[in-house]
Amino acid sequence: MRIIVLSGLSGSGKSVALHMLEDFGYYCIDNIPAALLKPFVSYTVRSPEPRYERTAIGLDARNTAAEVASVPRLIDELKRSGLQCEVLFLTASDDELLRRYQETHRKHPMARSDVGLREAIAMEREVLEPIAAIADLLIDTTRLSVHGLRDLINRRVEQRAAGRLSITFESFGFKRGIPGDADFVFDARALPNPYWEPGLRNLNGRDPEVMRFMETHTHVARLIEDIAQFVRNRIPEYQAGNRGYLTVAVGCTGGQHRSVYIVDRLVEQFAREFEDVTARHSSLSGSPLLPAGTRRPDSQIA
Repeated sequence: MRIIVLSGLSGSGKSVALHMLEDFGYYCIDNIPAALLKPFVSYTVRSPEPRYERTAIGLDARNTAAEVASVPRLIDELKRSGLQCEVLFLTASDDELLRRYQETHRKHPMARSDVGLREAIAMEREVLEPIAAIADLLIDTTRLSVHGLRDLINRRVEQRAAGRLSITFESFGFKRGIPGDADFVFDARALPNPYWEPGLRNLNGRDPEVMRFMETHTHVARLIEDIAQFVRNRIPEYQAGNRGYLTVAVGCTGGQHRSVYIVDRLVEQFAREFEDVTARHSSLSGSPLLPAGTRRPDSQIA
């Protein structure tokens, strides 16, 4: 039996994610009171109904702070009982959440006459922090489209085999902010920048001209090996802790050249050693999540 507890900030895409899991064949229930989480799981475990074999449960801040605070203990009990249980948490930047609410004109569940939207978002972050802190997979949807979110959940959640570590290397631009879902972040801004080379500015780290430029600098290869060695040393710790997901982010100024090149080289290395390795290029127009070996993006990022 596989149980997914799905939580996150209002406006981050929780409902979309839950509907996607339902499309993948999960029995989904949303906005369950946290106090009923354990009884509900017990019922599904005892039930002979095959539809409960894969269940997704939505939890949000409409629970009280005390109820949310009890969730980590309940999740730990479920995992120690032998159930395949994982927690997914969706988040997004404050500015992006504000933009989404302004576009949809929806009311935030924690907003009141004396509580503005920005304050409501901050309150919700605080209330849900106990769940975010234990998340097996944190998903930052700030720059994800609906299609991108579906692709991410499909590749990292639906296609992940039980007991197998899913590793994603993500490139990003510091000028847009550090990804909120990264476990480790590395800075490539000290490397020579193709942006300042004539003819390379409008290309990216997957173009042959940029790749040749990066290959001429030996300290680029040294940084790649340093990152690779660090990540290899951490993987046994993740496996020993039964962690299902590892996200490593590499950033440069714009997320167009250096970080893209480095991420692709890391994916090439790790794909030879591990089964579930993907690249995500958040600043390129194209698919946000690409299987190892993919050389070109194929869908639009929001």
